[in-house]
Amino acid sequence: MTELWQRDARSLAELIRTREVTALDVAEAHLERVLSWNDHIEAFLHVEPAQVRREAREIDRLFEAGADPGPLAGVPVALKDNLSTRGAPTTCGSRMLETYNASWDAHVVSRLREAGAVLMGKTNMDEFAMGSSTENSAFGPTCNPFDRERTTGGSSGGSAAAVAAGLVPLALGSDTGGSIRQPAAFCGIVGMKPTYGLVSRYGLVAFASSLDQIGPLARNVADAALLLTVIAGHDPRDATSSVRSVPELLKGGTESLRGVRIGIPTEFFDEGLAPEVRATVGAAQAALARLGAEIEEVSLPLTRHGIAVYYIVAPSEASSNLARYDGVRYTLRGEGRSVLDMYVSSRGEGFGPEVKRRILLGTFALSSGYYDAYYGHAQKVRAAMRAEFERVTEKVDVLLAPTTPTVAFRLGEKMQDPLAMYLNDALTVTANLCGAPAISLPCGRSSDGLPIGLQLMAPRFGEEILFRVAAAYEAEAARKFAFPPEPSK
Repeated sequence: MTELWQRDARSLAELIRTREVTALDVAEAHLERVLSWNDHIEAFLHVEPAQVRREAREIDRLFEAGADPGPLAGVPVALKDNLSTRGAPTTCGSRMLETYNASWDAHVVSRLREAGAVLMGKTNMDEFAMGSSTENSAFGPTCNPFDRERTTGGSSGGSAAAVAAGLVPLALGSDTGGSIRQPAAFCGIVGMKPTYGLVSRYGLVAFASSLDQIGPLARNVADAALLLTVIAGHDPRDATSSVRSVPELLKGGTESLRGVRIGIPTEFFDEGLAPEVRATVGAAQAALARLGAEIEEVSLPLTRHGIAVYYIVAPSEASSNLARYDGVRYTLRGEGRSVLDMYVSSRGEGFGPEVKRRILLGTFALSSGYYDAYYGHAQKVRAAMRAEFERVTEKVDVLLAPTTPTVAFRLGEKMQDPLAMYLNDALTVTANLCGAPAISLPCGRSSDGLPIGLQLMAPRFGEEILFRVAAAYEAEAARKFAFPPEPSK
């Protein structure tokens, strides 16, 4: 018999709607799973069981009263800890916000409540979303459920690990340079970054405002599409929020891809790619060809500059966004004889090494005499990259590439080498710099059993074709999600 925690979001919603089980039954099953797993992987930073049960009982009460609580009624959903959540901690994985409890909900959190979701808690992350391994969290790293000596990726590693281990069927993350897709690839689940502007950023604690985007993590494509449909749509409180209507995702009839053009960007398959990743992604390409897709090589030469551009633009925006954390208006306050001493003390104690590094990089890139040479030039290259991406995606419907150059690396392996850590984002930053949608889905395992991710990218607001191709591949591969082995007692 399939346990409740093993079921996907759609089947749980149906079981609750038909009253075969109660929302409280589902909540209890997942709370028990959190209790047995979280000490081993540290996916959640905060879970309040009493609040989870209250929310579940309210869903049951609404059903008993004949009301329809929404498409996610009773489904547990985890939230990355940079999403403002009323009455709950929102720490961003940082000592700076360790005691901060939000008094209001982010737009996506409000959407989840309106859809009837049960909010399970806040998940671990790299501090202020700055990292590729969830090792930069001030509260310790999250471990990969498939090998607890390895990283989950980052910065949404807690959300990805929670979904992969069966602690929740759905989670939200944020993606600034790959922070949803890379953890999804390392944990063998589906992770999707929407088009910039499709999902409101209101209530997302900002890292790099022109790059950040909130998106779903799930164990299958259909669940990811369901969650995206719930959170997407215009929000007047976000000036960058698109007024376009949300496309209908997964209309059905996705089996054939006849007439769909898939481009293979040669720059994403260079010498830095692990042989097993290359071979497994190649097999996925062949599977899509069997479904009738037209495969052709394309070139995006400017993407070779993506890491350099990203690590100027993102730290520059972070330097500006994090200036507000001065010890006066937000939580942690250090000691000092003067206001300046207090600022220095507060920021010195509140921020970790990686956040400090990026603030310094960004402040330098924005400083007088260097702005044009660094930030200004990077934005020009970014504009050229976006134009190149748009030209190529006029000729093909979807781009196919690996999500990451390697499988999950060992905890601590790259912490002393920032450049090696930054290069983990080499295959994911393009979508953020171009504002395009991208999805990572599992396409196989390495010889030692570690998940490998396939990345698909589409033109801006191309979510419909992106999900169609992803669902077709998932059906063709016919892989049923395999949960990690249970932790030893």
